[in-house]
Formats: sequence, C-alpha cells, structure tokens
Amino acid sequence: MEMLKTLAVILVVAPMIFTTGAVAQTQTEDRQADDKQTDERVVEGQVQSIDVSGTAITLTDGTKLLTPAGATLRPGALIEGMMVVASYREENGDKVLTGLAVKDRGRAPATPGDSPRRY
Repeated sequence: MEMLKTLAVILVVAPMIFTTGAVAQTQTEDRQADDKQTDERVVEGQVQSIDVSGTAITLTDGTKLLTPAGATLRPGALIEGMMVVASYREENGDKVLTGLAVKDRGRAPATPGDSPRRY
C-alpha cells in the first residue's frame, strides 16, 4: 500500500516539475527574442552605389549596408539615386540588412524612348 501511495505522488508531482521547466525556458526564449529586436536599427537615405556582387549598398551619407551571409540583392531592384529605408543589426562592426524598402524611386535614367524626337 505504501508503494502505491509513493507511485501516486510521483505521478502527480512529475508533470508539475516538467511543466515548470518548460515555462521557464519559454520565457527565456521570449526575452532573447526581445533583445534581438531592440538591437535592430533603422536608417533612411539615398543609394549612392551598389556593389557589383550585389552584397552591399552604400548610402550618400557613407553608411555601408551588407546583405546577410548567402543573400544578394536582386539585379535591377535598386538603382543609384533611390531613397530607401533600411533596417539592420550590427554584427562584428558591420551593418547587416534585416529589411529594405524603397521609399522613392528617384529619377530614373533616361531611355532612348524618353528623348525628344528630331526631325
């Protein structure tokens, strides 16, 4: 009978211990996610240049933004002169993009069809 009571106590207490551990881990992960979000910064500026490899852009204020490892900018998606809003996080002194939005397309380069006709 004593053994049955001990087994019953273990069956009741064990799930409480494991549940408490799981809740504590979840809160820690949430705090870490919040910390990562607060490290993110935002910059707005005009694109001065785009690296030929498609892995970096430089704004007219000198800010250099890098794409995350293994990522590249889609060719033609950005052109010099565009106004952009970029979010980034600092990693080892580099500004690594976490988001990029075009605010103003700027002045598009002239195409042959845009030039006045000469007769």
